[in-house]
Amino acid sequence: MIARRSACAVLLMALVLLFFTLASGQKKSSCIECHAKLEDPRLSAPAKLFDNDIHHARGLSCNDCHGGDPNADTKEAAKDPRKGYLGKPKTLDIPAYCGKCHSDANLMKKFNPSLRVDQEREYYTSVHGKLLKTGETRVATCISCHSVHGIRAITDPLSSVYPSNVAETCSKCHASADYMRGLNIPSDQYDKYKQSVHAKALYDKQDLSAPTCNDCHGNHGATPPGIASVANVCGQCHGRQAELFQTSPHKAAFDQKGLGECITCHSNHAIAKPSDQLLGTSQGTLCINCHNSGDQGFIAATQMRSQIDELIASIGKSTDILDKAERAGMEVSRPKFEMKEATDALTHARVLIHSSSTAEVDKIVAPGLAASVKGYQAGVGALAERTFRRRGLAVSLVFILFLASLVYLKVRQIESRQKEDA
Repeated sequence: MIARRSACAVLLMALVLLFFTLASGQKKSSCIECHAKLEDPRLSAPAKLFDNDIHHARGLSCNDCHGGDPNADTKEAAKDPRKGYLGKPKTLDIPAYCGKCHSDANLMKKFNPSLRVDQEREYYTSVHGKLLKTGETRVATCISCHSVHGIRAITDPLSSVYPSNVAETCSKCHASADYMRGLNIPSDQYDKYKQSVHAKALYDKQDLSAPTCNDCHGNHGATPPGIASVANVCGQCHGRQAELFQTSPHKAAFDQKGLGECITCHSNHAIAKPSDQLLGTSQGTLCINCHNSGDQGFIAATQMRSQIDELIASIGKSTDILDKAERAGMEVSRPKFEMKEATDALTHARVLIHSSSTAEVDKIVAPGLAASVKGYQAGVGALAERTFRRRGLAVSLVFILFLASLVYLKVRQIESRQKEDA
């Protein structure tokens, strides 16, 4: 019975495939049949790659892009220009070549109604598109990023535009000094990015939400953010920091001097993980790059660093004594949990430094210090209780031993009397 059902299922599937083949009017694909047998890998590779192509998965074939007659038996008939054969497009024509389908809203609804149909138009707003219009053919086009015959869905981990593959895809051009020569663009962005905190999150932690090239530069409308827009780019993820900076004294100063709001302190591609060592007025801090001893910014930087250092030291002191009490067997889970208020305050204070306001930082640091002191006192109390318990236990043991001695002496006395009476 099972074998019959399986046979019926296979037969039904074959009939369905036959129906769609006949309905499309395409009996075979002479393009695939011919190219797959060619010895030149440049000509045979497209046929082999197309098996995994997203277009193939959607039921499209070679002629949907290149035209011609896939049912023909000869090369001449298959590539007959009278049947719309186009062949390999020139670089200048590729956006329009892909756009004939991807810019057609009615056509795209048949395959993926949610897919944008403005990519071609957006592409021509990009640096790549603008240069292409001038005749520059070294710029990226659709196939530079998405590949050609092996195009995969953007959600496929093997896709060249999957988040963890984007930087490598961009680097094929942008990391080549020879290729970029004459375009007045550096070629070290990829190397710098690989060292950044963003890259570590993406590659080491597999955090696909971590930014890569297109998150900051855009994809089809790729354009490097300028001084006026870089903060908006960073603010997409770091919204609170961006909001605080807008109200800070630095905003007007940066605008006046034409400085990029975020990149002046954090750089762009080689963004390091921020640390408290960046804040303050000692050697190696960022603040002294602009501020001199005695000015308002210098004083504010010193105070904010001092506030944060005080909270860090207090948290460390409280955590140490609570850990010591816990190792001694005392119940301190509640005060350890309540220490979260202090650690949260530290995190918040580190963000608030973007306001450049010592008063705002102190509003958060002060409650954090209070919570930390409370935790320290709980640890002191727990250790004191442990000492009290130990002393009480010692007194109890002495008293018990004293009673035991009395009992022993009494027993000996009774035994001695019994012997005398006998």
